[in-house]
Amino acid sequence: MRYRTIGTDPKTRREVSVLSLGAMLFGTATDEATSFAILDRYVEAGGTFVDTSNNYAFWFTGSRGGESERVIGRWRRSRGVGDEIVVATKLGASPLAEGTGYVDNAEGLSADAIRRAAELSRERLGTDRLDLLYAHIEDPRVPLEETVEGFAALVADGTVGLLGVSNHWTWKVERARRIAATAGLPGYEVLQYHHTYLRERGDLPGQLSEDGHQGLVGGDMLSYLRTEPGLAMVAYSPLLKGGYVREDRPLGAAHDHAGTPARLAVLREVAKETGATANQVVLSWLIGGGVPMIPLVGASSVAQLEESLAAVDLELSPEQRVRLDGTW
Repeated sequence: MRYRTIGTDPKTRREVSVLSLGAMLFGTATDEATSFAILDRYVEAGGTFVDTSNNYAFWFTGSRGGESERVIGRWRRSRGVGDEIVVATKLGASPLAEGTGYVDNAEGLSADAIRRAAELSRERLGTDRLDLLYAHIEDPRVPLEETVEGFAALVADGTVGLLGVSNHWTWKVERARRIAATAGLPGYEVLQYHHTYLRERGDLPGQLSEDGHQGLVGGDMLSYLRTEPGLAMVAYSPLLKGGYVREDRPLGAAHDHAGTPARLAVLREVAKETGATANQVVLSWLIGGGVPMIPLVGASSVAQLEESLAAVDLELSPEQRVRLDGTW
C-alpha cells in the first residue's frame, strides 16, 4: 500500500492510504458478514481510509440512513480498531422523514443540523471524534457563514478532526474557504467529487441542479486544485459501477459523445500492454496523475476489492500517461 497526507494543520492532518474503501452499501445490499470480511481484507492490505455517510443507504430500507455507520461501528468494536483507521462520514443529505428522499427534504447544513447529525454519527460509529466530516450536498437555504461556523465549532470542541466538502460548485467551495480563512476558522481541506477516466457531459441537468452535476470534477475544479495543492481530492465512483468492464452496465447518456469511444480504445490498449484490467488502469491513472486523486472504491465481495487493491502497485509509464491524457 502507498500513503499520502490529507490536511495541512499538524494537529488534524492524517496519513491515509491512496485507495479509500467506500462502505455505502454495508448493512443493506451487502450483509454484515461480507462487510466485515471486506473491511478485514482492506486493513490487512494496508488500507486505512474508510468512507461512509449518515444517509447510507436510506433508499434500500426506506429509513433515514445510518445502516453503514452502524456496521462500521460494530466492526470497529469487534476488531478493536482505533485511530489507525481514518473513517470519513458526511452529513446534510439525510432525509428528514423515513420513506422520503433528500432532494427536497434534506436535513441541511444549519448549525443545529450539523451538530445534531455529527453527534448521531459519532454514536453509530462508536467514537468520540470523527476523523473527517464532509458537507454532503449544498444547502441554499442556509447562509454559508452559518455552515462554516457550524463545522468549525465541532473542530473547536474536539469532536471533529478534518473538514471536507462534496457535491458543491467550485465557486461555493472557494467562498466557504475564504469565509473560514477570513474569520480564522478551520475550513474544508478534503474534497469528494465524482471523477474517472472517461469524460462526462456537462450540459445535462443534474439531480440537484438544472445547471448540471455539481458533484463532477470539471475543468474549473481541476484548475482550482492545481492552484491549491494543500487540498486533497477523493474521487468517488471512479469505476462507473462496473461500466468499464461489464456489458450489462451501460454507460448512459452522460458518456454519449464522440470522446468516449476514443478514450475507451486507448484505455484498453494500455490495459493490454500492462496485463492489467481496465479498472486497474483507471485507478492507477487517478492515483498518479498530475492532480493526484484518492480513488474511492466500493466492493460487494472480497474478490472485487482484490482487483482494486492490485491497482496500487500498477505503474503506468510516462508514454502511456501521455496517450491516456492526450486522447479526447
